[in-house]
Amino acid sequence: MKISQFEINEKSPVFIIAELSANHNGNLETAKETIRAAKRAGADCIKLQTYTPDTITIDSNKNDFLIKGTIWEGKNLYALYKEAYTPWEWHKELMETAKEEGLECFSSPFDKSSVDFLETLNVPAYKIASFEITDIPLIDYVARKGKPVIISTGIASKEDIELALKTCYNAGNRDIALLKCTSSYPAPIEEANLSMIKDFENRFGVISGLSDHTLGADVPIVATALGAKIIEKHFILDRSIGGPDASFSMEEKEFAQMVNSVRNAESAIGKVDYELTEKQIQGRNFSRSLYIVKDVKKGDLLTEENVRSIRPGYGMHPKFLNQIIGKTFNYKYEKGSPLHQNMFS
Repeated sequence: MKISQFEINEKSPVFIIAELSANHNGNLETAKETIRAAKRAGADCIKLQTYTPDTITIDSNKNDFLIKGTIWEGKNLYALYKEAYTPWEWHKELMETAKEEGLECFSSPFDKSSVDFLETLNVPAYKIASFEITDIPLIDYVARKGKPVIISTGIASKEDIELALKTCYNAGNRDIALLKCTSSYPAPIEEANLSMIKDFENRFGVISGLSDHTLGADVPIVATALGAKIIEKHFILDRSIGGPDASFSMEEKEFAQMVNSVRNAESAIGKVDYELTEKQIQGRNFSRSLYIVKDVKKGDLLTEENVRSIRPGYGMHPKFLNQIIGKTFNYKYEKGSPLHQNMFS
């Protein structure tokens, strides 16, 4: 998968997305400064959400439309999305700000009209939000644009994932990534279930990653160790400004620490390689080897009293000890001499 200049594959660094979501708090300058802060914090990409209240729901206070069991308890859907949405007239300016900062920028569309609008801005990729994984007509419409599609799986069954992938493939698009996601806000860490990341990769043959709503950086770091190649995390200038997503969003310093930890985790993972590094070779000097531990003279036999396996590692390999016991020294040697093949016969 390639998103502009970023190649995302099993060998590439983790692609880190800062999710702007509603964290502009209705202010364009706040949104632009949030993008700049995301760059300072080490993000590779800023992600928007493209909808209006009317493209995502209807204005109704019927029970079905009232939010229950979340941090937005009691609000109706229309009111939440009216508060949270990013005005479409901001998109071009926000994407220009991202470009100036060297960040990628794309969005989650929520209906065909938002896809058409994003196409006019030439976005490099699309993100399907967790709750839209069942919107097969939308996924089909997005996939047919021929751009990378990143799909969150927060409420998805195995059948939902299979159908979403089949829809993309039937549309001629195999440039797909799946993100493990827990659709709770904030998400309990014990529900992260990061084992799914490797299973997505193995079972479906796709790039896999994480869209994270837990608090802190523990889950993204573990996800990196488990093979995630994309990590998405909500980002905010300052949680004190409030907003629908503030409570589970990271501030700049926290995000920067997360990025640093993810990069450290990548370095620690390394690769399968049995060749010794220069430091490891030097370190072998502290391993055991065969040494003469008592003064000996020519003709003395090699015994377990005068030859032992000790540190450091400048003598013969200890594996030869049993083979050389009983042989004869060719010359006199002092205690502390490393034993070598030419010293006995």
